[in-house]
Amino acid sequence: MLPIQLVIILLATIIACLVALSSFLFFYYIRINKVIAVFLEKGKVKDVKDLLFSEIKKTKELEAGLKEAFGKIRSLEATSKISFQKIGVVRFNPFGDMGGNQSFIIALLDGQNNGFVISSFFIKEGNRVYAKAIANGVSDHALSAEEKEAIARAMNLKS
Repeated sequence: MLPIQLVIILLATIIACLVALSSFLFFYYIRINKVIAVFLEKGKVKDVKDLLFSEIKKTKELEAGLKEAFGKIRSLEATSKISFQKIGVVRFNPFGDMGGNQSFIIALLDGQNNGFVISSFFIKEGNRVYAKAIANGVSDHALSAEEKEAIARAMNLKS
């Protein structure tokens, strides 16, 4: 009786080992199939050479797109240097007690503090508008205190 029980225990142990090995191989097979899927295209096995050349082609296309994107970035950076980036506005009343703060001055400057200042004076007879060029934060024309303040605000300086 002892040998039959020993054989049954031995067979049960072998069956348990085979089930464990079978489970391991099944999950390993699934994992390897995911890796191999890279080499498959619609169920057909791709030639490794073709796969390599297609990846090289994709890489070259990505490099060309990246080069184009960097070119556009450089162009935008160049454009932004000459675009208005700094704006300063001052509202004021040039006549003291009359009229309120309907007059204003606006300074529009680029990255190098070049641009212009627009002065708008609201008076009884209408509105007067003047413009003065600004180069490197200064003007060749005489500037009023309000114009200087608008330029300082645009350049983020305290007045």
